[in-house]
Amino acid sequence: MENLPASDYHVPVLFHETIDALSIQPDGVYVDCTFGGGGHSKGILEKLGPNGKLVAFDQDADAQQNIQNEPRLLFVPQNFRHLHRFLRLHGIMQVDGVLADLGVSSHQFNEGERGFSIRFEGPMDMRMDRRQGVTAADIIKTFSELQLHKMFEQYGEVTNAKTLAAHIVQQRTRLPFATIDQFKAMISSVVKGNPNKYLAQVFQALRMEVNDEMGALKEMLQQLPTVLKPGGRAAIITFHSIEDRMVKNFFKQGSFDEVIDNPFVSVEKVEVFKLVNKKPITAGEVELKRNTRSRSAKLRVAARV
Repeated sequence: MENLPASDYHVPVLFHETIDALSIQPDGVYVDCTFGGGGHSKGILEKLGPNGKLVAFDQDADAQQNIQNEPRLLFVPQNFRHLHRFLRLHGIMQVDGVLADLGVSSHQFNEGERGFSIRFEGPMDMRMDRRQGVTAADIIKTFSELQLHKMFEQYGEVTNAKTLAAHIVQQRTRLPFATIDQFKAMISSVVKGNPNKYLAQVFQALRMEVNDEMGALKEMLQQLPTVLKPGGRAAIITFHSIEDRMVKNFFKQGSFDEVIDNPFVSVEKVEVFKLVNKKPITAGEVELKRNTRSRSAKLRVAARV
């Protein structure tokens, strides 16, 4: 059995692959954008010497229960979209490596009152950062039919996204949906295929919208060229095809700017990143057996040129 940091809070996916990919220098400065249960952070700290430093971000207040008394660790209770600002605030201009594991922690799924899981009754909340205002219930209440349709289609890949959106708009004025069970009852007549899979896709779409996960990822990626030292590495674990595509394209192009394809204009392409692995790294057989959530995990690694 592989040796992994034990935590009831969360089992880190692709643990060894990620730590290896960061190519950790003992006296380097590293960032874990998604501290969670502290599993990946523990792996980084084990490779760091006494002068090394780890900055860990997590917007979920629950993650703070996992902080160890560790002088080399600086914890920032913020969303990783504010990466550059908070590094600068702490006098750190550039770092040797950045890690982000974009999965939801097991702890968040297992706490009914957080509203992330279809398995428990609880409020339709889904906020990672409970200091922010908008909940899943607010989105169900206020989004237009078109907004709901696009959200379920893009973030959840829900087969009948258009029908679901129309049904919600039709039902939401007369049926309560403040709790998970109420919401499931409200949409039960339009559920297609395997109900668990269908509901998981619907909940995923709502969670990604509530937490603006795509917006946060885009902002964080755009800061990497400034934050990483030359040779510094970024290791990003995604669980969704849209996220993976975003990371892949950013590593390839070094920005989100539109590439102008004009034969009369010569634009010299400046290489920002060098891919460390051409194809994404995925979980091996042992991990797949032990942790089913690792099935959709993809790790992409790039080095700052």
